[in-house]
Amino acid sequence: MRILFVEDNESIILGVSYLLQEEGYEVLVAKTTNAAVEIMNKKEFDLALLDVSLPDGSGFWLCKRIRESSQASVIFLTAKEEEESVVRGFDLGADDYIIKPFRNRELVSRIKNALRKNHKENTVFCCQGIKLDTHTGRVTKGEEEVSLTKLEYRILYVMMSTPGKLFTREEILANIWDAAGNFVNDNTLSVTIKRIREKLGDKNGDIIKTVRGMGYRIEK
Repeated sequence: MRILFVEDNESIILGVSYLLQEEGYEVLVAKTTNAAVEIMNKKEFDLALLDVSLPDGSGFWLCKRIRESSQASVIFLTAKEEEESVVRGFDLGADDYIIKPFRNRELVSRIKNALRKNHKENTVFCCQGIKLDTHTGRVTKGEEEVSLTKLEYRILYVMMSTPGKLFTREEILANIWDAAGNFVNDNTLSVTIKRIREKLGDKNGDIIKTVRGMGYRIEK
């Protein structure tokens, strides 16, 4: 997945770019509308993350330009909370709108929701002989379906969505809080990981690797 990120604040650029790359996205950065147009003329992208106020124009103008030539999802970033700006963004075809400063996990969640709404996010993840289909909610190992609880499914989804990435326990807990609908503590996470391994036949931890003192990783 490729994201066009248009923002002129250097600290925000560094933080968001690192976050998105950690999530497995390719990030194309532009600090001005002119730079964004140059990228748009050369490369395709799945989602545009646009700051409303730019040195040489506005994110609104870029959104209009994107809508004329692309089916990419669009999310606006802005420090302005006026209703007029929000309405204008949606009238131009934006998928979402987020006010700065924002929480990192919220931004990632909104990006995934926008991609999912436009059917651009991966619906099937495969690694280590395991297949997870987000469209049907089914998990299979080989030809056999694996029955998981909602919490087990969410934890497996988080790790399989970016195979090879080391997820800290804190990252996993942050991702499953809302989906599980209840409080998940550190001990519950350990027990749930153990149950997932049992259901996957991963007795020795060959599929879900434990990196001691750091977290977990599913190998590609």
